[in-house]
Amino acid sequence: MMPALSVVVCFFDMQREAPRTLHSLGAAYQRDIQPAEYEVIAVENGSRARLPSGLVESFGENFRSTYFDTDSPSPVEAINRAVAMTSGELVVICIDGARILSPGVLAWMLRARRLHPEPFVATLSFHLGPDAKARSMLAGYDQAAEDALLASVPWQEDGYRLFEIASFAESSRFGWFAPLIESNCYALRRALFDELGGLDAKFQAPGGGLANHDFLRRACTRPEVEPIVLLGEGTFHQFHGGVATNARADTWPGFHADYVRIRGADYEPVNRRPTLVGHMPAPTLKFLARSLEAALEASRPT
Repeated sequence: MMPALSVVVCFFDMQREAPRTLHSLGAAYQRDIQPAEYEVIAVENGSRARLPSGLVESFGENFRSTYFDTDSPSPVEAINRAVAMTSGELVVICIDGARILSPGVLAWMLRARRLHPEPFVATLSFHLGPDAKARSMLAGYDQAAEDALLASVPWQEDGYRLFEIASFAESSRFGWFAPLIESNCYALRRALFDELGGLDAKFQAPGGGLANHDFLRRACTRPEVEPIVLLGEGTFHQFHGGVATNARADTWPGFHADYVRIRGADYEPVNRRPTLVGHMPAPTLKFLARSLEAALEASRPT
């Protein structure tokens, strides 16, 4: 039987972070979904320190790994190559393999596909720690602090406990009721991914620059596409020395200049409020309250 869902997750020198991310994609962790319903393809984008042989496959028979031999710091081509290996109707793109998923992401993506013929199903992004990484780092947050933080909650058994030790990422700071700015875990029909030409290989900046933003914009500005955001779910970024999330200097000006060079115009987020699907486990309620506050603030007359 062909899987309904194909997950592509990209790693670069993530021997510490990858096992946690892969655990969060396993059938023992993800809820209300069976291994036969999905596959996971883990692609390493030119890693210098490759993952141990057999690590990816140890998480289930529906897991497989591939290596993209490249000197490019951008994951774009590696992801496109991995998507070409998939067989599911829906493809899930996780451009940054340092992000742990919450337990209902895959099942809710499968449910959401029944709501619209052309869905773009996305999660919001969260950072482990007391604040967005760029600010937490200034207060001394590092990998050791994060390891201790993760050890403080039994997230391997109940991934919703991650919300207790997390904060909104900067791109998700307006919460669940605002237009989608970016997502680090989203699903769409494989046919639409191919029709859009995949992620644009012209984005060769470290980490892909604004390749993810660009792809979301190209997909969600299509009138036939319905943006859908999963309530009560998300991805949780681990500290790994990433070029954007963990950078001490602001990388946006350089990434935006690269976008303007490629597209010939400033980047503008898609101003469409998404359909919301999901549930609200108790640990997510504090983020629901913040989302409501942000929505009320945005609705006040200026």
